[in-house]
Amino acid sequence: MEKGNYPTDLDSLFRIIDEEICCSEDSKKPLIGITTYTKEGASCVANLYVNSVIKAGGSPVLIPLCDDIALLSGIVARLDGLLLTGGGDISPLFLNEEPHPKLQDVDLSRDCWEIAVLRMASLRQIPIFGICRGHQLINAVFGGKNYQDIPSQHLGEAIQHSQKQPREFVSHTVTVKPDTLLASLIGEGRIAVNSIHHQGVWEVAPGFIESAVAPDGVNEGMESKTASIFSVQWHPEGLVCAGNKKMLNLFVHLVKEAEIYARAKNFHLRHVSLDSHCDTPMFFPDKIDIGIRDTRLKVDLPKMRDGQIDAECMVAYLPQKERDDVALEAATRKADAILNELKRQISVHQDRVGQAFSRKDLIELKRVGKKAVFLGIENGYAIGKDISNLSRFRDMGVVYMTLCHNGNNDICDSASGEPEHNGLSDFGKSVVREMNRIGMMVDLSHASEKSFYDALEVSSAPIIASHSSCRAICDHRRNLTDEQIVALARHGGVVQICLYLNFLTSKENTDVKCIVEHINHVVKLVGVDYVGIGSDFDGGGGIPGCDAANELINITKELIRQGYSENDLAKIWGGNFLRVMDQVQRVY
Repeated sequence: MEKGNYPTDLDSLFRIIDEEICCSEDSKKPLIGITTYTKEGASCVANLYVNSVIKAGGSPVLIPLCDDIALLSGIVARLDGLLLTGGGDISPLFLNEEPHPKLQDVDLSRDCWEIAVLRMASLRQIPIFGICRGHQLINAVFGGKNYQDIPSQHLGEAIQHSQKQPREFVSHTVTVKPDTLLASLIGEGRIAVNSIHHQGVWEVAPGFIESAVAPDGVNEGMESKTASIFSVQWHPEGLVCAGNKKMLNLFVHLVKEAEIYARAKNFHLRHVSLDSHCDTPMFFPDKIDIGIRDTRLKVDLPKMRDGQIDAECMVAYLPQKERDDVALEAATRKADAILNELKRQISVHQDRVGQAFSRKDLIELKRVGKKAVFLGIENGYAIGKDISNLSRFRDMGVVYMTLCHNGNNDICDSASGEPEHNGLSDFGKSVVREMNRIGMMVDLSHASEKSFYDALEVSSAPIIASHSSCRAICDHRRNLTDEQIVALARHGGVVQICLYLNFLTSKENTDVKCIVEHINHVVKLVGVDYVGIGSDFDGGGGIPGCDAANELINITKELIRQGYSENDLAKIWGGNFLRVMDQVQRVY
């Protein structure tokens, strides 16, 4: 309907509505949540924000103020992007400060509500754009320092930051810094902006960089080094609605990022996703609970939910120690204790998670809205010299065992240390055959090259490398050579890219693109059917931008950016690993 040309009878209105619905593509546009403020008991927002999102190609959704955290969580989960709007002062209590004499109106309920929305969105990796108050709020939440009142707190002479004219007019300049996201969107150097604030960002939060600054040195823009979060102090929505195309680019960027996030989110809703290796049970001695969000952990059920991850292979890790009878028996007891505690914790949280023994279990758990945990053992040291332990562990639900860790054991030589058996020992060959017989996957991460090739020769079933990367990209002995990757693929196996920084790159600065570089290498070498993801979280894995289970969706986003199809994503995110599991378990 054209503005100002509205129908005045129901039949005409219904006809217009029905015609528009038939032709509409708006259902495919990403949902951009817009924060609101309270006015006379109503949740409100200026139409300038709404119209800017519409012009950028998004579907705006106003987020009402409410105290129901669970309800807010459900709303945020449906969003593809978040716009934090301008408004009143932020309570200094959230800055660990007392009120400044120049502090103006504070709405504590809005502060709490908006901080909750921001935290939920950031944990889910939802793209975020902050404006004015939203800019300051992001800085406060992520640990920066804010001005309560620029004119009285700024160390130098401050310019006028609170203009009297309407926001569609500019009032001062800012300098956009080069090599920033902001510069790529609106250009670097001096630009004129509007300005309606007396509070501001004093010190930029850790993990963010300054992208723009006013002539008096006051911050005017910042962006996250790793996440899709950026913000400005001025009001671009006012300039957009006055016809400023450069400022529209800020909203277009948010919408484009939201489109990618929406595709990633929808992929994870439609397909199972699996991380083939994490060491979270290592923290059991610290009395952790996988059902509770814990800053000590990189994997727990809340983080799996936020990252849209359906399944984790949690392993009982055994560090390599002495190999006398007493030590071997102690290793087996320790493996039993870890696995039993993991099963106990799964049982405690059975309303949200279940133990999976097969692909079928994982699919059923996803269908009923639960997460899945597969059991694994890292280091065959756990079985000692008693091969019957394999069947016992298999009956407990162990789906794979890593033959060794950092150090030789009675099964094989490790990638660490000097050769002892020249690959697999005779006992190790028996172990591989028994694992084939009982339907337990053989994992060759940590194994020496000779052990690797020996296992491929002995095994009648495909083999996995649950957390290994590519030596051609990062020359580390723990990584697989191209020849090993080709041999593994020829045998029908799969290499699960490890997120341990030193296995990914020798560069100081890295991001999610580095992970995808390893995936790309395997795909170019042997095809997309032989690669997956094994994070090694809670065992050293993690890089900036992908440092916990809730950030794994960032890999999906980058794969989408680089052109991977939904079918490719399904293979990488567990399809290939589950194919091997299916083949190995057919005998069981």
